[in-house]
Amino acid sequence: MRLLTLVTFIWAFSFSLIGVYLAGKLDSYFAVLIRVALASLIFLPFTNFRLSNHFKLKIMGIGMIQIGMMYLFFYKSFLFLSVPEVLLFTIFTPLYVTIIYDLLKGTFNPLYLLTAAMAVAGAYVIKSSQINPGFFTGFMMVQGANICFALGQVLYKKLLENETLKDIKQSSIFGYFHFGALAISTVAFILFGNMTKITPDTTQWAVLIWLGVVASGLGYFLWNRGATQVDSGILAIMNNAVVPLGLIVNLLLWGKGINYTHLFIGGGLILTALYLHKWIMHRSKKGQVLF
Repeated sequence: MRLLTLVTFIWAFSFSLIGVYLAGKLDSYFAVLIRVALASLIFLPFTNFRLSNHFKLKIMGIGMIQIGMMYLFFYKSFLFLSVPEVLLFTIFTPLYVTIIYDLLKGTFNPLYLLTAAMAVAGAYVIKSSQINPGFFTGFMMVQGANICFALGQVLYKKLLENETLKDIKQSSIFGYFHFGALAISTVAFILFGNMTKITPDTTQWAVLIWLGVVASGLGYFLWNRGATQVDSGILAIMNNAVVPLGLIVNLLLWGKGINYTHLFIGGGLILTALYLHKWIMHRSKKGQVLF
């Protein structure tokens, strides 16, 4: 729990840093590539190269999903949404963590769809006064990022629960996690990168280094390690802790041009959906009739 809390404070600044200094100014594929490359370099000296190829590929595959694909969706979403909107729409992640975890166990509650619909309604309220095609694109990109992040967490947690790794530290295997993300981000940059936007200024380099070394390199290692130390319920809840902290950082330092009435009403609907989802989970685990 302490590791997840520490990372939450680190990540609270990432949303604003990306939205203010990188989005629209630097090619998103390039930004992702640099961030993942720096994180990979951090873990390279600790990497255990004597592990089985099968296990290496599993960790790399999880990294491709949780960081590689997630970042590709995430960075693009800032071109269509404000920082508070991106932050608020990440509130769906706990729902995805729970659904994916249950599906992997062979269970699913259709009432989850009700909570998802309420959350979508909340998102609509936030932007109802200025709906445009770009908003829906950004919204769906954030959901793509949420699903990738949730799936990666669950797969990593279940992998380490099922694997016997005696005398092997997680720091010695986590390099493969970033190597997988590096592979997919390299391919994406080669195929889709805008070569006219790959010259960061001093401030942007500082942001990229912070995001790559601290937020990604240290952050994802501590987060996934923390995920193996708690149950799926705590993990789902902690996925939302960054939202209020990130909003506070953005509103205090950079907040402007925000319709606070719509933000809080829509946010209230999304929070209600989240708590309804938790109530459904609680009742289901106890075997009680929901309605």
